Amino acid sequence: MKGSIIILFFFVIGLFTGIYDLLPEHFLQNDYSLYALYLLMFLVGIGIGSNKKSLILIRSVNFKIILVPLSVITGTYIGVSVFSLLQDNLSLIDSLAVGSGFGYYSLSSVLISEVSGDMLGVIALLSNITREIITLLLTPVFARYFGKLAPISSGGATAMDTTLPVITKYIGSDYAIISVFSGVVLTILVPFLIAIIL
Repeated sequence: MKGSIIILFFFVIGLFTGIYDLLPEHFLQNDYSLYALYLLMFLVGIGIGSNKKSLILIRSVNFKIILVPLSVITGTYIGVSVFSLLQDNLSLIDSLAVGSGFGYYSLSSVLISEVSGDMLGVIALLSNITREIITLLLTPVFARYFGKLAPISSGGATAMDTTLPVITKYIGSDYAIISVFSGVVLTILVPFLIAIIL
């Protein structure tokens, strides 16, 4: 949760910096988020490529394990589709794009901001941070009432890193492989799914 709070803190600082014009005008006229996106994609690639355990895991697991991230994708898309019907502010496409972050707020918010504007990017940031925080706080409830795969599904892309400790604490370390695999697959798919939807 510490990581989520730090990200949220920097977001709030950026928000106030923009509202109160605390930066030089030339800084505001140039869009640096695209360069940040390039750097972020490079670092994500390094992280996945250098994690030999993740690569070995993907090659060695039973084929049925792919059903876990597919279920996360399907459930998320059903949920955001229902949400889009219940309100008038976001279209179905926008809702699907926001849901395609699967908890990976840093990457999804930048990608969505680049394509659809800052407003939808902020919505993606806040909704995906919320997904991670809900997983961190409610994993014991999810595991008890909805089964051992529920916390992995709730964590989405974060099930491989930030929410992994709390997930394995409440559902057992034998589910760590499933959690990491699902998180890695979803992390890889986030940029592609957002690009396809938008």
